[in-house]
Amino acid sequence: MSNARLSLALAACVAAAVLFVPNAPAQQGKGGKGGGAKGKAKQTAQSVAPIDLTGIWVSVVTEDWMYRMVTAPKGQMTGVPVTPAARTAANAWDPAADEASGNACRAFGAGGVMRQPGTLRVSWQDDDTLKIETTAGTQTRLFNFGVAATAAEATWQGTSIASWDIAQTAPGAPRRGNLKVVTTNLKPGYVRKNGIPYGAGTLLTEYYDSYTADNRDVWMVVTTQVHDPVNFTTDFITSSHFKKLGANAAWKPEACSAR
Repeated sequence: MSNARLSLALAACVAAAVLFVPNAPAQQGKGGKGGGAKGKAKQTAQSVAPIDLTGIWVSVVTEDWMYRMVTAPKGQMTGVPVTPAARTAANAWDPAADEASGNACRAFGAGGVMRQPGTLRVSWQDDDTLKIETTAGTQTRLFNFGVAATAAEATWQGTSIASWDIAQTAPGAPRRGNLKVVTTNLKPGYVRKNGIPYGAGTLLTEYYDSYTADNRDVWMVVTTQVHDPVNFTTDFITSSHFKKLGANAAWKPEACSAR
């Protein structure tokens, strides 16, 4: 990925200013004679969303093609700031061993699945939970606005806490902003399919932006920051692009593959 493309993606992410807390108590009106006025209805994550991410999206691979569209050879780590420990682990990558141990989905955990070619389906599971399903590896990610219970055991998709970063706009102007997602409680996985690892203590931060091109195509950009000092000398940052498809687009989930 070019430095220019990464700079543009990161610039889009930091434009936000106001953090949305979905379950804050509604503001109460001033009480009149004989009792207080009714408060405003509680706002939900869905009702205040500054962008609409729902729908079906296909990945458009415009960078790192040789690492995403095909499985790179063992030891190919170009562009990833690996530590000596990560280099040793990647050089020992054994897909057959992953399959035998029930770990064929290591490249399809939250730290790597958005880089896999395929299709996403985004919907609201409820008013305060956004759901992303992937055809790659048949994974489901749940983004909880507010506090989410952490599972007793780590999982491929971990525990994700989401918030809207809503930009300040003039009165009456359209709402603008993006989605921030912080994920923890992850099982160890791969940022690339050829065994470049991230560990159980990884902190994953993502920013989801959407824009409409001049030709009316709708795009989503996902900027991913993998923080894992054990395996990376600096945060591993990528920017992945998705184009929105029609509601009747084909949906063909595929099982995880270690190869």
